[in-house]
Amino acid sequence: MDTAEQVTNSRPLEVMARAGFAVSGILHFLVGSIAIRLAMGGSGKADVSGAVQELAGQPAGPVLLWSSFAACLALTLWQISDAIFGFGHLPKRKKVGQKLKAAGQAAVYLAFAGTLASFAMGTGTDNSTSATDLTVALMRAPGGVALLAIVGAAVAVTGVIYAVRGFRASFGKCISWPAGGTARSAVKALGTAGYAAKGVALFLAGLLITISAVTAQPEESTGLDGGLKALREQPFGLFLLAAVGLGLICYGIFMAMRSKLAKM
Repeated sequence: MDTAEQVTNSRPLEVMARAGFAVSGILHFLVGSIAIRLAMGGSGKADVSGAVQELAGQPAGPVLLWSSFAACLALTLWQISDAIFGFGHLPKRKKVGQKLKAAGQAAVYLAFAGTLASFAMGTGTDNSTSATDLTVALMRAPGGVALLAIVGAAVAVTGVIYAVRGFRASFGKCISWPAGGTARSAVKALGTAGYAAKGVALFLAGLLITISAVTAQPEESTGLDGGLKALREQPFGLFLLAAVGLGLICYGIFMAMRSKLAKM
């Protein structure tokens, strides 16, 4: 056990894990850019698979995909280490909460790594299609409709938590603030806008999942891409979608900065 803890807290793994934050930033930046493109009448998939597809289309695409995969996998291992070994100094209730949060983050970065690897191997799929297929499978399972509604509600609540975290700037607990006043203000502004925008995006995705469960229409569950495109159809939706896209770009920049500022 001690050996495993030493390996997962080694300096080389920390460097790679920090790079994982930068990869997350790049992916969110690309999702935000696609969202703005959609608001301007363009096309694209405003989700992680769409962002990875954009990354794959760049020069040296395979190298970018595999290196990004390695970074996200390293960050996954780091979060798993925190979930198992970390937060021993905290009171029991807070320790359990932080361990669960780390486990949840590990699942997110593992999903990023899986998407990157699938596109690197040429087997990548559209996340919105995958979400619909998963919804259909859950609805056919015993108790699947109730489970799907719970999942949708959980995603929506996560969105609210992200938004609140942004407006309260509580994300600052996870980073070492820059010394300069201007740099500190810039990081705070990027984090506030970014977390709020990601909160809106997650809330919309969770809402669509819940609606698909309640109405028994699995095609309504199309993940983040479907949530943002549904926003486009609302009154002033183009402006709202562009604002969310800009916020996701801010979140991407914040995450790139977090690769250096994060408390590991």
